[in-house]
Parts: sequence; C-alpha cells; structure tokens
Amino acid sequence: MADDSSRTNESPANNDIRHSPFAIGHSPLVTNYPWLTFLLPFIVYLVVGSFEPSPPKQVAQLPDGTPATPISNNWFGLEYRHYAVVYTTKVTLTIAAMILVAPGYRQFPFRVSLLAILVGVLGVALWIGICKLGLERKLLAPLGLEKLLGLGERPAYNPLAELAATPAWAYTFLAIRFLGLAVIVPIIEEFFLRGFLMRVVVSEKWWTVPFGTLTAAAAIIGTAVPMLMHPGELLAAFVWFSLVTWLMWRTRNIWDCVAAHAVTNLLLGIYVVTQHQWQLW
Repeated sequence: MADDSSRTNESPANNDIRHSPFAIGHSPLVTNYPWLTFLLPFIVYLVVGSFEPSPPKQVAQLPDGTPATPISNNWFGLEYRHYAVVYTTKVTLTIAAMILVAPGYRQFPFRVSLLAILVGVLGVALWIGICKLGLERKLLAPLGLEKLLGLGERPAYNPLAELAATPAWAYTFLAIRFLGLAVIVPIIEEFFLRGFLMRVVVSEKWWTVPFGTLTAAAAIIGTAVPMLMHPGELLAAFVWFSLVTWLMWRTRNIWDCVAAHAVTNLLLGIYVVTQHQWQLW
C-alpha cells in the first residue's frame, strides 16, 4: 500500500522524466534531475572562471613623464601571475562535475562522422580569418559599438613566457590548457547550448525533444547566446555557431557537434602556440 501511495502522489513532471528514455540505465541523481548533466559542469566552469585574472591595463605614463604601473582590472584582486593556478582549478572542478553527471552523457550513443571533422577544420579557418581581418571592429566602429569588443578580451596568457622560470610547470600547464580548450569546453558548451538550451526553447519538457530538432527560436538562441559569450569575436561566433547548428540539424548527433567544436579548438590552440597569437585564447 505504501508503495502504491507514493506513486500516486508523485508529480507528473517527475513521473514523465523517470519513464522517459533519459532514465534508462542512469543514476537516480541524473534521472531525477536531468538538467544536471547539461548545466552543472557548465556552471562550475563559468563560476570558477570568473576568478581568472585578466591582463593588466598599461597606462602610458604619469604626468611627470615616468612610466606608469600597469593597472589590474581583476574582480577579486588576483594578479595575472595567478592565472595558471586558477585555470587549473577550474578545469579540475569541471572534470569532477562531469564525472558526477557522466551517466547522463550515455543517453546519446557515441559516434562521430567525417562531416563533423570537416566542419571543425572549416570552422577554425573561418574563425581565424574573421579575427585576423578585424571584421568585427570594421562593422562595429561606424555604429559606435567598438567598446563591445573590449568586453570579450581574452586572457592571452602565454605560459612559455609567464612560467619561463619553471619550464616543467610551463609545459604541464600548456597541456592543461589544451585539455580545457579541446576536450572540456567542447563537451560542456555543446551539452549546455544544444543539449539543453536549444531544446528548452522548443518545449518545457525539453528532455522529450529529439536532439537536432530545430525551430526558428532555437536557431536564434543557438547563435545569439554564443555571441554574447564571445563579445570580442561577434562575427566569428555568429558564423561558427551557425555552422555547427547546421551540423546539428544535419546529423542529429550531439557528439558530432562536440567533435567539430573539439577539432576547431584544437587547431586554434595549435595555431596560437606555433604562431604566437596568444590574444586568440
């Protein structure tokens, strides 16, 4: 009787979740709170990332003509030299969150198509090309919106220079930076953006929406949100995320989106390091 009563009092929403394909083979935590898989790692990444110190702003000179001390615009008083420790902490905690919700990733059969790899390669060429041409600045300057680009200033941290006194740590952190860039970010961003956000736009019962379902509102959100996340590269973000939205619609496979993202980020990282274009990460 007790068991029957508990089922009778169960909310319709929880009942729908527990009897959906999402619940099959997953942990109770992920089954009862399906949003954790898509949101928790992303939130951890953003929250810890908010502690990352940005490069200090250089003031040209004091009134008497002497060089001024660079001004740090960090929120939490951390110096630029702390960047590697904060970033490593961010990656570590994000991985811990991903492990916690890992059963939820298994709802999507893992497969990657050649098309995803090609999109990733095309994507990095477009991203670098648009950034190198400075198209965002050329488009925004006439509108008086050039200051928006400053909001997306990247850390531009060069571990080979900043950590030159400790080469072992410099190369270790470089590996950690690539881990975050080419593995962690593609998974957490694609699961948040396409696995959750674009589906919740389609239906409040988003976990029942087949992956790859695309509406006008979902397409707009899938481009607008990444543009807000990359204010310094608005046009590049518009082109790249639109391309991956097309890939999502074409293959209906979230791991293709992750793979394309990973390929773009990996090649971008290689470009940054080999060409010393640190401002791009």
